[in-house]
Amino acid sequence: MKQPEIGTKVTELRLHKCLTQDKLAELCEVNTRTIQRIESGKVDPRAFTLNNLSSILGYNFGEENSINEIFWLAALHLSSIFCIVPIPLLIWSLKKNQSNNVDLQGKVVLNFQITITVILFSIVILLGLFYPSMIILFKNSLIGSKTLVGMISFVGFFLLITIGPICFYQGVANTIRMLNDKEVTYSFCISFIK
Repeated sequence: MKQPEIGTKVTELRLHKCLTQDKLAELCEVNTRTIQRIESGKVDPRAFTLNNLSSILGYNFGEENSINEIFWLAALHLSSIFCIVPIPLLIWSLKKNQSNNVDLQGKVVLNFQITITVILFSIVILLGLFYPSMIILFKNSLIGSKTLVGMISFVGFFLLITIGPICFYQGVANTIRMLNDKEVTYSFCISFIK
């Protein structure tokens, strides 16, 4: 993890533990100005300070986590291919306190997968309810019932079939973006988790 991410995470964790900058500085055996400069992202903390921050705040800021972090981020994004919500939920739950990137990107992946799951269930429910009722309503009607029912069926099944390729594309594209240090973006994403 590098600045300004370190500073943002230090501030977040310090506030979560209800520590003032003065108290954190005292616990880390540095002056308050050092903590202020780290939190603002103006300086990179020395190894001694980083180790103290890690133990006091209960978060590993070490560089050895970067390879591990990349693995978990890739697993999160690739789980979008299958649209199985428990997989990214488990990864995010276990790793969110160890990596700010896993926390932030995990929320985005979960929001995408929850959105897609809601869309899938909505389509299935609507087709299950709407299709039989359309056949009954238009069975003896003079309106082209077969055409209307056929169009509704086509749209519903088309949506069901296209969701798979959309999930596959989003998962692979965002994994590649993440590996190239670019911003990840998911289409069709409602913010359920903030």
